[in-house]
Amino acid sequence: MGQARLVYDAEGVVHAFGWYEGDTWLERFGRADFVEGADPFGLVAAMAAYFDSDVRAIDHIRVRMRGAPFQNTVWQALRSIPAGETMSYGALAKMLGQPGAMRAVGLANGANPIGVIVPCHRVIGADGSLTGYGGGIARKKWLLAHEARHTGLFGSLR
Repeated sequence: MGQARLVYDAEGVVHAFGWYEGDTWLERFGRADFVEGADPFGLVAAMAAYFDSDVRAIDHIRVRMRGAPFQNTVWQALRSIPAGETMSYGALAKMLGQPGAMRAVGLANGANPIGVIVPCHRVIGADGSLTGYGGGIARKKWLLAHEARHTGLFGSLR
């Protein structure tokens, strides 16, 4: 999957997770008040468990979303999509009570700074196609297959 960075604060609240090239990845989120290195909150262990086979190990992780109000609403809704299931951009917009906001949902989804934990990879095209993913389509495909394998749901579309 490549090298990833998990960014959390001194209270164990995650601010960012994603794959990166070099240190420029963090410029998007800033560096103040973040802790790197040790795993006092068990966050790295939870991520390792997720990538091993326990795809629900990350469900309890606390996150701090720092987006515009609509982005935060979309990101919060993403956490309601269970591992092993997928949802189209249109279905997500409809769930938010804004059926015409598919593009806005897509933009918010693409700006998600907390990949995997806020599972933007579970959002797909209405026709079932794997549309864009900040970590790359190959990673999105792997994540969906990994979750399907360990839930038995095989990517059921909501």
